[in-house]
Amino acid sequence: MAATTTTDASPKYRAPTDFHPEMPELSVSENPHDGLHFWQFMVAGSIAGSIEHMAMFPVDTLKTRMQAIVGSGSYPVQNVNVRQACKSIMKNEGAAGFYRGIGAMGLGAGPAHAVYFSVYELCKQYFSRGDPNNSVAHAVSGVCATVASDAVFTPMDVVKQRLQLKSSPYKGVVDCVRRVLVEEGIGAFYASYKTTVVMNAPFTAVHFATYEAAKRGLIEVSPDTADDERLVVHATAGAAAGALAAIVTTPLDVVKTQLQCQGVCGCDRFSSSSIGNVIKIIVKKDGYHGLMRGWIPRMLFHAPAAAICWSTYEASKDFFHRLNGNPDN
Repeated sequence: MAATTTTDASPKYRAPTDFHPEMPELSVSENPHDGLHFWQFMVAGSIAGSIEHMAMFPVDTLKTRMQAIVGSGSYPVQNVNVRQACKSIMKNEGAAGFYRGIGAMGLGAGPAHAVYFSVYELCKQYFSRGDPNNSVAHAVSGVCATVASDAVFTPMDVVKQRLQLKSSPYKGVVDCVRRVLVEEGIGAFYASYKTTVVMNAPFTAVHFATYEAAKRGLIEVSPDTADDERLVVHATAGAAAGALAAIVTTPLDVVKTQLQCQGVCGCDRFSSSSIGNVIKIIVKKDGYHGLMRGWIPRMLFHAPAAAICWSTYEASKDFFHRLNGNPDN
């Protein structure tokens, strides 16, 4: 099969009908982008996000435990590696300890990823202006997608991380939500939102730009077999994008974890939720290497997670293409 019929990921446009011919027309129903309707992107994204986070949840628990460890008073923290953290969980809590808080993840991941991917596809249609190789458009679209999805996911992420902590005082999702509302107010659910956006904006920009570039490069290496190896291409490109983006943004992820877990299980409570203030305290207490705590499980999470997410997302899109009668998209 010719490469042009299997590898072209560019959105399909029709001529604009308004008074701004230089701008591509956006539509969520009558003029489907890339052969799919808005709701289909939402469903595909929701499925992909849920599978990704559920599959990789134990690794996420390891990362949270490593990043939330604190010292006593002004003393430095005791650094714990992946093996030690894993051994501690197995010894004290058993295998179930790796999955504490997965209910909160299940409630947040689906809706957040539905927003994430649908906003990404619509923004990519708008900003690419017919150029499927526009990396800037991919990056900007990724940033817009993460700002929207983080507003949906951050409250459940707070609950999830508090439940993941060693000796967490909460009985479950409902108990955690209730106690946080009563004891700290609704603002506690969004104390880390600014940090999350500041972290995920560059994360997503690097992620999407790397994914699109890697996917394009892999297809160009072997265009004749691209259709047969589509799943491998998406998984490989997604893994590369996830690993790179995870490493680059680890310091901000440490700040986010500290803010979301503050005051719980001995974690420091901060007088200000500003990123600079938290970074200053972490560096003072643990040195600059404290900002990279948990980078290994974070990378080990995001590389396969991105591979799972992208391959599932693209497979879901393929299903909807066939459902819509567009098998060649």
